[in-house]
Amino acid sequence: MRPRQYDLIAFDWDGTLFDSTAIIVRSIQAAVRDVGGTVPSDGAASYVIGMGLMQALAHAAPDVPPALYPQLGARYRHHYSLHQHDISLFAGVLPMLSDLRSRHHWLTVATGKSRRGLDEALHAVELQGMFDGSRTADETAGKPSPLMLEQLMREFGVDPSRTLMVGDTTHDLQMAVNAGCASVGVSYGAHEPDAFADLSPQFVAHSVRDLHDWLLANA
Repeated sequence: MRPRQYDLIAFDWDGTLFDSTAIIVRSIQAAVRDVGGTVPSDGAASYVIGMGLMQALAHAAPDVPPALYPQLGARYRHHYSLHQHDISLFAGVLPMLSDLRSRHHWLTVATGKSRRGLDEALHAVELQGMFDGSRTADETAGKPSPLMLEQLMREFGVDPSRTLMVGDTTHDLQMAVNAGCASVGVSYGAHEPDAFADLSPQFVAHSVRDLHDWLLANA
């Protein structure tokens, strides 16, 4: 086994560990429709996954006036809540996280979800205690600002050179670049992997098994 290269591994949540991309896209589209905006395409709705909620909705629905943002956010949360118990971790995530814990990495989450949303998801999939720390978009700056990663690195006393970000969107990988950290992209989430090249990820995984194997061999 190679010596550990990264002390801190930060995972995005939706589309990286949690199989929620399709439901998020449909919830965004339904929320925009409810407030009378132009319904975004699947591609436009999936592009904003990973951003903070209101930043994402404003980007996906540019013709919706700011005065309607609170209603837009409420409608998104309504539609998402109808299906949140229908989604789960990608197969293979729990064994991967367990193997990484056995190697004594700090495991964290850096997500565009709200604190409430992440805590509910962690409870729903019985992951309490699996992660050592987390940051959400409503308690710090949204992606691609580096603040989430910077706060996690400070919390655990880890340098950027010893930190790895894993995510499924260009927002995740750009956040890593902005924080001076290495990254790994996954192609099975919200963004097409062709967009990752300019952000120089160490690897692009095409399945959780692919990601698991790479992390054990290289992280």
